[in-house]
Amino acid sequence: MNKQWWHDKVAYQIYPKSFCDTNGDGIGDLRGVISKLDYLKELGIDIIWLSPIYQSPFADQGYDISDYYKIDPRFGTMEDLTELIAEAKKRNLSILLDLVVNHCSDEHEWFQKALKDPEGEYGKYFYIRKGRDGKEPTNIRSYFGGSAWERIGDTNLYYLHLFHKKQPDLNWENPVLRGAIYDMINWWLEKGIAGFRIDAIMNIKKALPFHDYAPDRDDGLADCRLMLKENEGVMDFLKEMRDATFKKYNAFTVGEVFNEKKEELNDFIGEDGCFSSIFDFSQTVFGASEKGWYDNQPVTPDDYRKCCFDSQKRAEGIGFLSNIIENHDEPRGVSRYIPEGECSDAAKKMLATLYFLLKGIPFLYQGQEIGMENVPFDSIDQFDDVSTLEEYRVARRNGLSQEQAFEAVKRYSRDNARVPFQWDDSENAGFTKGTPWLMVSPDYQTIHLQRQSADPDSVFSYYKKLIALRKAEEYKDTFVYGQFTPAFEEKERVMAYYRTGNNQRILVIGNFKMAEQEIELDKPYKNILLHNYHTAGGNGTRLLLKGYEVLVLEF
Repeated sequence: MNKQWWHDKVAYQIYPKSFCDTNGDGIGDLRGVISKLDYLKELGIDIIWLSPIYQSPFADQGYDISDYYKIDPRFGTMEDLTELIAEAKKRNLSILLDLVVNHCSDEHEWFQKALKDPEGEYGKYFYIRKGRDGKEPTNIRSYFGGSAWERIGDTNLYYLHLFHKKQPDLNWENPVLRGAIYDMINWWLEKGIAGFRIDAIMNIKKALPFHDYAPDRDDGLADCRLMLKENEGVMDFLKEMRDATFKKYNAFTVGEVFNEKKEELNDFIGEDGCFSSIFDFSQTVFGASEKGWYDNQPVTPDDYRKCCFDSQKRAEGIGFLSNIIENHDEPRGVSRYIPEGECSDAAKKMLATLYFLLKGIPFLYQGQEIGMENVPFDSIDQFDDVSTLEEYRVARRNGLSQEQAFEAVKRYSRDNARVPFQWDDSENAGFTKGTPWLMVSPDYQTIHLQRQSADPDSVFSYYKKLIALRKAEEYKDTFVYGQFTPAFEEKERVMAYYRTGNNQRILVIGNFKMAEQEIELDKPYKNILLHNYHTAGGNGTRLLLKGYEVLVLEF
């Protein structure tokens, strides 16, 4: 494997709207990010991914872009971003932007011109089709619910939107459109950003011509993913984009890819892959139901282990996955993967260690490093997320009571991760002097950075040790490039694996339950490299793991 500059890096996702507000309008901004660069450097971060900061009407929190070349005034100015890039570079920090090119906003100049002349040049930038007998062209359902087709005025024409109706899909079959996208990407790379997180990219290739699918709910519609399973040729688009943009700048790219096949993994992340990495979403999609969130099955500790191990085996010898436990589209990882009633600081540290030392590029999401948990919402009116509100309606239509539907969606709501970062125990958790755009989680008075920074046993202090261990010169090559080998898979609710490098063998082992578990090693270990308790039980080759104890052992 050819070594790349990003292989040994640790990445951190910032959701700018909820990170740090400096002007008191209740919305986080770029100056807030600048003010926290030293904090991120202290934590041990190398790469910062910013969720969208482009000009947008915010129908889907900035993922509906009305101008790819402008910063939304909510976040600041282009001068602020230029300063952020420069200040980050001084600290050896790299900035990634979110690349959202499956769709734009219906307020984008391209779409406005398409509405005026659907048969003209800009009409071909989108998927515009005639209706059938006064109805939509096909019966595919958008990700956010309802038809994926929206009627244009009082005409018989409809445009495709796989997401919100204010997010018309871009027609990647049009080479002129692709050229305009590549020009934009190169413009940003010239400004000094290090690369992109690439949003919803598998949606860019549609199965044409459009047609109906068997309905899968009583609304008569079919999941749009059925169409995406049929498509062929997306890799041609992705490799063309890579060659026209990223490759020229040695840019780091991480793709949001949910449905890759094993045989395609080399094309995505191999030596000549279209991306540097893709996120491992195997745990996040496990247990998901086509019926909706209300029917999702929880992920057990053994399910979580299997998902991680299967992904590691799949990627071995091919390339680097990007490992996560949460992001802006998911609930908090500690609330999702630690069984209900068992969440503690020890459990949070264990989960952090188990995912972080897998082979791949570790990503943290803001607040993860202080162990932020799901929010104890008490009303559906507290939600802002369009997905949550739609899933609530789906649950109600399927016979759940208001209380049952609310309980079903609050566990999975994206707003769990979008509430403001908890800096301290002052008003609004130190996020803003104004009124926050989304409620602050009421647990901020006990879970906040200020307290944890002063506590050597805190979740935050543990994350600093964990990051430092992965970067330590003595162990870095093993953690970055070493072979992954599962261990003790026969033990229920034990997650363990070896990372093996040149003359070095390291065991990462965690007890994923509250009761003690005994483990017999094949030989005595030499050193404890990291531990979430002060003392380890057992002796010689025998480990007596306390509840949610995790150890990183050198042999």
